[in-house]
Order: sequence, then structure tokens, then C-alpha cells
Amino acid sequence: MADDRRTVRETYDAIAEHFARTRAYPWPETETFCADRQVGTALDVGCGNGRNAEVLVEHAERVVGVDASRNLLALARERVPEGSFLQGDASRLPLVDDAVDLAVYVATLHHLPERGLRRRSLDELARVLSPGGEALVSAWSTTHDRFDAPADAEVGFDTHVDWTLPDGETVPRFYHIYAPPEFDADLAASDLTVVRSWRSSGNCYAVVTPSDGERKGP
Repeated sequence: MADDRRTVRETYDAIAEHFARTRAYPWPETETFCADRQVGTALDVGCGNGRNAEVLVEHAERVVGVDASRNLLALARERVPEGSFLQGDASRLPLVDDAVDLAVYVATLHHLPERGLRRRSLDELARVLSPGGEALVSAWSTTHDRFDAPADAEVGFDTHVDWTLPDGETVPRFYHIYAPPEFDADLAASDLTVVRSWRSSGNCYAVVTPSDGERKGP
């Protein structure tokens, strides 16, 4: 698929208010990942309405959220006034190297409309993580029961999933549905090292840390 990040951004600007009302709670995996951690700076990549950033403020002195959607960022600022929220692209994070100690990158990687961008975003995550910092990464996968995909698929597929607004209008949202081996391969090709990975409820998850030594990305 062609790189069309503007369409992805416009989609979430259009559905932001309704999306925020229906996505009120943080991901349980975020809460589990953050448990017993206290850090200086935490980052939420693809922060949306701030539901995961709200968890991070309990575990960090400073929380930064990045999202492409201006409308979702406005809602995040209302929800988490302690946070700093920046409009930006996951494949070009607006932070300096080694800036964050803890990060969550959940339910966002699969919205980048090209594999090169998805891999670049993983390298960007590695770049902004401090040495020894860790991040939680997740993406929708072919193991989800809504998809009729072969169990042994090596690569995933692009699709659109409609969001239905209260007035009945449907807004298509781009997704790349990851095959688990493809998720593993993209992580392996990045500047990240996998601490552990698993599959749950139709998603691929990994806890990652920056790789030691020379970076593999461009």
C-alpha cells in the first residue's frame, strides 16, 4: 500500500470524540507492564485520548504522549493535564536520543500504511529509549477470530475496518494485520532487542529494549 499517513490522521481526527467515549479505559497490558516501575520519563506512542498516558503518570516523573491526530491530542490534554502531548509521526518521533526510560506503543504500529514505515517506527522507538529502557509494543494479528487467515501465515495483510459514528456514518480505518512471524521479523530487523513476546486475544505483544552496539536502522 502507498504511504498515506495523512488519510490515517484525518480518519482519527474525524472520529476522535466518539472514539474517546468508547475507549475510556487503559489497556490491561499497559497496567501490567508498568506495575512496580518508577522512572524519570515515560512515552506513549500513539497516545490517542490519553487512556494509557493516564497510567504512565503514576509511574513517571514526566509523561510525553505523541499522536498524529490533533483532535485526539486535545482530548488527551484534557484527560491528563500532567502530561506533555505532541503532534507527531511514530516513524519520526519528535524527541531527542535516549530521552525516555519507559514507553508504550500499543495498537498503533498496525496503522502505519507501509512496512518500511512500521520498521522505521521501531527504530525510532529504539532511538528515543535510554540504555536499559523498556517498551511494550503491540499490534493486531491474524490470530484474531475476526480474521479468516491461515494459522501458518508468514505475512499479514492490509485491510480497512469501519468505524460507525452515532449518525450511522462509517469511516474506514487502515490496519495492517500482522502474522506473528512477520511481527517477530520486524522486531528482529529493528534496533530493538526482544525481552519477551507473546500472543493474547488476537494481538501480538513484545517487551523490548534498545539493542547494544551499532544500530541496524538507516
